Amino acid sequence: MTFAHPLPWWILATILTAAAGVAWHGYRRVDLTPARRAALTALRFATLLTLVLFLMRPVAQTTEQEARHAFVPILVDTSRSMSIDDADGERRIDNAKRLLTDHLLPGLEPRFQVEVLAFGETLAPAASADLHAASRRSDLSGALAAVRERYRGRPVAGIVVISDGGDTGGATDHVSGGPAVFPVGVGSPTVGRDREVLGVTVAEAVLDDSRVDLAVSAVSHGHGAAPIELRLLENGRPVEIRRATPAADGAPVREVFHVSPARGVAALYTVEIPAAAGELVPENNTRSVLVQPPARTRRVLLVEGAPGFEHSFLKRAWTADTGLEVDSVVRKGQNEQGRDTFYIQAARSRGDMLTSGYPARPEDLFSYDAIVLANVSADQLTRSQLQATRDFVGKRGGGLLVLGARSFLRHGLLDSALEEVLPLELDNRGDAVLPTSGTRGPNRVGLTAAGEAHPVMQIAAAHEQSRKRWDSAPALASTAPLGGPRPGASVLAVTSGPGGAARALVAVQRYGNGRAMVFTGEAAWRWRMMRPSADTSYDLFWRQAIRWLALPASDVISLGLPSSASPGDTLSLNVVVRNAAFDPERDASVDVKVTGPDGRIETLRGGRASGEDGAGRFVARFKPDQPGVYRITAEARARNAAIGSAAASLLVGGADPEMTDPRLNAQLLQRLAFSSGGRVVDAHGTASLARTLSAIAPAAALSVRRDLWNTAWSFSAILVLLGAEWIIRRRWGLR
Repeated sequence: MTFAHPLPWWILATILTAAAGVAWHGYRRVDLTPARRAALTALRFATLLTLVLFLMRPVAQTTEQEARHAFVPILVDTSRSMSIDDADGERRIDNAKRLLTDHLLPGLEPRFQVEVLAFGETLAPAASADLHAASRRSDLSGALAAVRERYRGRPVAGIVVISDGGDTGGATDHVSGGPAVFPVGVGSPTVGRDREVLGVTVAEAVLDDSRVDLAVSAVSHGHGAAPIELRLLENGRPVEIRRATPAADGAPVREVFHVSPARGVAALYTVEIPAAAGELVPENNTRSVLVQPPARTRRVLLVEGAPGFEHSFLKRAWTADTGLEVDSVVRKGQNEQGRDTFYIQAARSRGDMLTSGYPARPEDLFSYDAIVLANVSADQLTRSQLQATRDFVGKRGGGLLVLGARSFLRHGLLDSALEEVLPLELDNRGDAVLPTSGTRGPNRVGLTAAGEAHPVMQIAAAHEQSRKRWDSAPALASTAPLGGPRPGASVLAVTSGPGGAARALVAVQRYGNGRAMVFTGEAAWRWRMMRPSADTSYDLFWRQAIRWLALPASDVISLGLPSSASPGDTLSLNVVVRNAAFDPERDASVDVKVTGPDGRIETLRGGRASGEDGAGRFVARFKPDQPGVYRITAEARARNAAIGSAAASLLVGGADPEMTDPRLNAQLLQRLAFSSGGRVVDAHGTASLARTLSAIAPAAALSVRRDLWNTAWSFSAILVLLGAEWIIRRRWGLR
């Protein structure tokens, strides 16, 4: 016998001394003979000593005889990837069954207690003849965790895993602390004839009815440098076909499709490669992605520090966009009392809060998605308004655009609450080293490498056409000299100042939950007036800029969905609930309605997320059972009043992760073996596995301990001691 929680001798001696003192003190003043006092004191000391021993958790180790009966679980992967026909001329699952019945079971069953377990989505016992590659997922990490729980308290010599190394359930890098794992890999580490769509990513859609970039990557194995045909479908309808030629066999290719999804609804785009004869895995020839529409009209507050031409052009460009709702305030001058006067154009419901030129309350300011400060200096806003604007970007997640020379002249916004929100340094004017790709003359636009790829600067259907338009843009009147970009900021366009020095013209950065942009040029309206009337470059640039800024601004109820999902996955639908000041609403009740592809509706109750960062965040768990587009709607209430709702679409089954990269994943099996203390077993060398496990079995068995403290006799021992003391006390006339 030993103890699971042994104590150092000096702590144990202290406890025993204290127990003896407590037992003696209990009868020190009782009128008893010395013999009876000693007997009762000994009984109480024995009771306390027994409790101390049980708290140290006595355990019994197994015997050497029991060591010969250690367990060896054999886990067999039954996911769909095991149906691939590349394992020594047969399917992987058939190869696994042959290894199991011809080699592993005959070698292990005479020495160990062997149990065959099939794993895919779950773990379950299975007979060799009943193993079929039909599971939708291969949750290898979950299977290992389930095995450890299944054999808790029993001697396990080792865990044998027969798999192709696919794991769509989670990471398997951290499996130390349990029985050693001995993976047996099945499948080929190389791919025969196979073509695969590796990924499809969607750029941000900053304008309704404008171009959205779909970046597609694909690879071809066994076809040499033959072109790969990529077909693009929109909601199941073919829209474009391209042929991409790889540099060599196995070299990936990348193509960017330009699409224009319809307004107001989510669009499903699918990229597919036609299956060739003899293709190894045709299931990985297709990937789909969902392009979400803008959730609602975006509200913009345009504040102009003084009347000017730019205001009219900006207002015209933005109000012509049906996806934007623009309120404008222009500072006209001062009245006879010396107070500022303003020309206000706003919705009736918001006009009153703009009478002083700027919202006074943060709640009113937070009702917008983007704020434009044009020629507004820091002294035109109060300190609290500047702080509220900073919170508007960092806390609320809104967008801020600052433009016009007056915003930067003299001290401008330097040393104000907005200084660190802006992407350019305000105290280092004109002498910063900027990323340039060459400027084209004083006050002419030159795109940087970051600007060529940024959606704000894309004013034509193709990148080359967009660059040509910028190269031909008329010169600006002037440019305010500011410093270099802050860490994490990006300069999208530059221009030349006096002496040809490069100056930042357009710079952006993320700040907190929102975005900020600076435009340092003057008289950008020239891009509209000095070009043909059919040229919409000016309007397109400013619309995309304000939409990009307003895009991350969420509502008081925001819905977070997983980026990818497959049928059978347990998905977390996150709902963030805030009040009008965008503070977390902790005492809300949240209902989530899920409408499946078949029209079936399921209503879920969102539970409050745990942890300090979970304030105002609620989570609903959902397990889709079929592929397709799901409509998710969340509604929140607090104090018997509706707070708001949010809705979004979720694509389930856009890709088949089980068939992604069909090669044997030997690297994962090696990491699994190394981290657990096992080794990878060659499919032709399973005979040595029995000898390895036999050497491990005695130590595995001896490490298994049986608890002795939580049995019936331990309870009986305490009961007997307490009962004996009570009976003796009663017989001797004590209470």
